[in-house]
Amino acid sequence: MRIAVLGAGAWGTALAQAFSASHSVCLWGREADNIDEIRRTRENRLFLPGVALRPELELSADFDQAAAGADLHLIATPLAGLRDAVRALRPRAGAPAPFIWACKGLEAGSGRLPHEIVAEETGKDAVCGLLTGPTFAAEVGRGLPAAIALASNDAAFAHHWTRILHQPRLRIYANTDMIGCEIGGAIKNVIAIAAGVADGMGFGLNARAALITRGLAEIARLAEALGGRHDTLMGLAGMGDLILTCTGDLSRNRQVGLALASGKRLPGILAELGHVAEGVSTAREVARLACRLGIDMPICTAVDALLHHGLAARDAVEQLLARDPKQE
Repeated sequence: MRIAVLGAGAWGTALAQAFSASHSVCLWGREADNIDEIRRTRENRLFLPGVALRPELELSADFDQAAAGADLHLIATPLAGLRDAVRALRPRAGAPAPFIWACKGLEAGSGRLPHEIVAEETGKDAVCGLLTGPTFAAEVGRGLPAAIALASNDAAFAHHWTRILHQPRLRIYANTDMIGCEIGGAIKNVIAIAAGVADGMGFGLNARAALITRGLAEIARLAEALGGRHDTLMGLAGMGDLILTCTGDLSRNRQVGLALASGKRLPGILAELGHVAEGVSTAREVARLACRLGIDMPICTAVDALLHHGLAARDAVEQLLARDPKQE
């Protein structure tokens, strides 16, 4: 089985490393200098430092070369690159190879979920899937145990690729609820920013637990309103991913919240981070979506106000605490 992993960031590199244990894998990155350095050092020092890459893992800065002859295309770009990657794959001659994406969030400006982006570019009948779940790239790259979900609009597709991609230390579970998986993967990043703010302000473990629990309720309300399943949000793509992202210090979105609590400004935080924190743009889009659908999402709304509308971190927390009591 030949797999083209498209995107040589931290997550793409980690997935390429994991799947190269049992498949032929080519990792593509747009930055030719970085690809050359990875090839020479067998380490992605820019995005996944400290992980020694397998010698059999192929590398390419040529998109067409990397994608040619692949049995599966795995798109591991940030969400902002998903649309371009799908467009680049579309004109290939013959029956196109199936593809799976591993990016999370809502598209800036349109509020589209990843599967909606794909449908716009390929047609609504395209059979494809996504990988999501509680994973830090650094740990997956080092071969530490993890579990993720592979969701698809086609049950046979999900089960087929789950069997092929499943690894002893990267367990994969099939799922047919793409909406639930995508909402869980997108909004957990927004809640993680809130958790980082609360931790950075010294509000303690009780406050963090409350944010995670009420954040999960917000995620579930939106997912179910869009057609997702409640049980999905209790699994890897929902509760699992939310807990990890809100509590793990490797979480970029949690780091954003911690930095905001210390008084740093968002542009400087993102420049220092050096990676994409998807929760920043997702917060704006989910606040708009919740308003349009009439769904109560106070944590996400507060994070949007904090990031994009000048609300101070302490005021955002005080607003949440001042809400009227209600039935859980």
